[in-house]
Amino acid sequence: MQVHNVTADAETFTCNAYLAEGDRTVLVDAGSMPGVVDVIADHVDDVDAVVLTHQHGDHVAELDTVLDAYDPDLLCYDDHPRRTRKIEDSDTVEIGDEEFEAVYSPGHADDHLAFISDSAIFSGDVVVYNDGAFDDGSFGRTDMTGQSREREIESIREILDRMGDGVESMYAGHGDEFHGDVREVVERALERAERREPKYPEE
Repeated sequence: MQVHNVTADAETFTCNAYLAEGDRTVLVDAGSMPGVVDVIADHVDDVDAVVLTHQHGDHVAELDTVLDAYDPDLLCYDDHPRRTRKIEDSDTVEIGDEEFEAVYSPGHADDHLAFISDSAIFSGDVVVYNDGAFDDGSFGRTDMTGQSREREIESIREILDRMGDGVESMYAGHGDEFHGDVREVVERALERAERREPKYPEE
């Protein structure tokens, strides 16, 4: 499975939007970068589906543009006027060449899903490799209205419970992708979240 970060060159704030090529060409999150459709077109002629980790603005601002350009299925947890299929916890989703299990993982967002296969995880914002707060294991912010550190901690624990030891690629919503022992990264993120200290000094 080839995975491209199609928002890697963004000059505006956006999530990482990942284009997974394979038996089923899937875009994981659409991001908020103008021109993302053109970057997608540099890699593929068509997109079979868009799968959302959650619907925060930096993940969906360009969603309608992508849907208009490629008319893919839209799969997500929460309501959306153009949703084709609702994804719930433990549902299976084909992304690229692999089958991924959806893991409902609220805390950062009430509609958050992570997607885990035998070899990879699309973790959205629930857990990331690095960001402005921590390197080598961090977690989504939980200081804004409707967010919950306790639910975030539970979600990271659930991901660890359902992630096999063979997962060696992490494609997170922010920061760098990671290839190596993903379990160790997630365990460090959990340890930091469990301190229950402000993630950023201004919190």
